[in-house]
Amino acid sequence: MTQNKSVTAYVVLGAGILALSFSAMFVRWADAPGPVTAFYRMFFSIFLLFPFFAPRVKKSPSLKKSAILFPLLAGAFTACDLGLWTTALDYTTVSNATLLGNTSPLWVALGAWLVFRQNLPRRFWVGLLLALSGATLILGTDFILHPRFGIGDVMAIFTGFFYGLYFLFTEKSREHFDSINHIWLVGVGASITLFIINKALSHPLSGFSKQTWLIFVTTAFVSQLIGYMAMAYAQGRLPASVVSPTMILQPVLSTILAIPLFGEIPSAWQILGGSLALAGIYIVNQSHQRTQVESPNA
Repeated sequence: MTQNKSVTAYVVLGAGILALSFSAMFVRWADAPGPVTAFYRMFFSIFLLFPFFAPRVKKSPSLKKSAILFPLLAGAFTACDLGLWTTALDYTTVSNATLLGNTSPLWVALGAWLVFRQNLPRRFWVGLLLALSGATLILGTDFILHPRFGIGDVMAIFTGFFYGLYFLFTEKSREHFDSINHIWLVGVGASITLFIINKALSHPLSGFSKQTWLIFVTTAFVSQLIGYMAMAYAQGRLPASVVSPTMILQPVLSTILAIPLFGEIPSAWQILGGSLALAGIYIVNQSHQRTQVESPNA
């Protein structure tokens, strides 16, 4: 029975990573500014998840007012992450935006070191050096060949920073809320923040084609609900040391999907830089997870 549960968890984890790998495709297919697509991804997910959220609130009043700030702030940070990342897709390739946007483990580990004073092993610094070397190789190549792409890469790196803040506040939020309540509240916080961002940028929120509206709903269902719920399910049945490093498959899948869908074939330098960055992220993930296991009260 336990083995069957593990197999199911791995299958669900794979489905979640595949669902998240399509995120960039939906942004490219939608005839709308990236932050608008991000807004409707979060906004529609609130309504799609509400039938599961409402009964849980009635049965157990788990929405602690003193802790509600954690998921709302996690939502605000993921809104900044999505707003920047979807904009970066207009200036760089799908593979670069997805890879550099997934540097969040570096920022999470650095945050744990600087804020929570966790001791980081030598493996972490090796991984950080590899990841930064790979990112620098990608950035340097794009700035030299295509300055427009280079700007998008810088934006994508900042999305990784905000994604890291999302993870840090999610960790605090999950101490008080279950996965469904957490994701719903994150959706509320993200929707409010993205609404403000779009208004500040004077992006229209209406007047789109039926196809674009369909993409908005599809990305809410596929990227947000299936992707995030699958990750939450897997995290409850597999160790974090397995789930976290596996997430580096997302930029790999996005790169593969972008070849036939958008004709974006990575150069040899991008492949080398991406490989170094992925190796570094994997090592950072592993070292950070080991540190948490060895010193759970740190």
